[in-house]
Amino acid sequence: MTDASRSLTVHPVPGEGAEDVVVARDGTVLTGTADGSIWRLRPDGSRIDLVARTGGRPLGLELFDDGDLLVCDARRGLLLVGPGGGIEELVTEVDGQPMRFCNNAAIAADGTVWFSDSSRLYGVDRWKDDFVQDTRTGRLLRRDVDGTVTVALDGLAFANGVALSRGEEFVAVAETGGRTVVRLWLTGDRAGRRDLLCDDLPGYPDNISRGSDGLIWVTLASPRDPMVESLKRAPMALRKAVTRIPERLQPMPQRTIRVRAYDDDGRLVHDLDVDHPGYHMVTGVREHGGQVWMGSLHEPAVAVLDLSSWSGT
Repeated sequence: MTDASRSLTVHPVPGEGAEDVVVARDGTVLTGTADGSIWRLRPDGSRIDLVARTGGRPLGLELFDDGDLLVCDARRGLLLVGPGGGIEELVTEVDGQPMRFCNNAAIAADGTVWFSDSSRLYGVDRWKDDFVQDTRTGRLLRRDVDGTVTVALDGLAFANGVALSRGEEFVAVAETGGRTVVRLWLTGDRAGRRDLLCDDLPGYPDNISRGSDGLIWVTLASPRDPMVESLKRAPMALRKAVTRIPERLQPMPQRTIRVRAYDDDGRLVHDLDVDHPGYHMVTGVREHGGQVWMGSLHEPAVAVLDLSSWSGT
């Protein structure tokens, strides 16, 4: 076991697929699992409490200043979970059409919610169909405090994680299929323009978040796959055929634990590439007070890495 793997602590949760993580002011960690449950963990993993059951598939999690929990539920849309576990539907459709794949979000200081809809064609159970076919129907959406929802960016290659810059000059959204993180400028001379925070990533970005250090943390759920990249350039008929063959024969994500951190100018600050036999496919990340918390689409656990013990970049 490497020094890096020894510095990673894994905390089991009572459900598969603890996909994202968010850290509350008191240091407790929240995550959602495939059975629709939201869990709260003490930082040392000594206690786990059920917060709510959404009846869907919770993915991205964010906290409002008053403690209410924002949940991107892949099946139900954008939800609000109150302190008592009550659930309110905030957004279930856009322009009269049901959302298919609500994925991740970021909350601005004024309460505006920026959130992603990964695909207009396929839901969470068929995410590989959208990824391999490269439908580019992902969207970045905006919900104003009065409830108005608008499309901020369209045509994204599997829109995924969302984060705001430290001063909210721009909002960033990960394009998993494009291996990029896109910036949409909100203020200043560049307001309304689109560019890239980072591109040509060595893997496929999933959730992203702004840490307490002000950096934008990016998960790389799986390394770049030459077969997948070739498939995306193949005729659509072949791409669709690949997703219809038995899953065991389809391209599979490789086992990896990797997260990166960028400053607002797109400079790489941290690149944490960890080898651990009991954890893989990191899809959620949250830096808080020098600790990097991670979630996984497949693992029944969350993990935490202390940056002070990391000898890498």
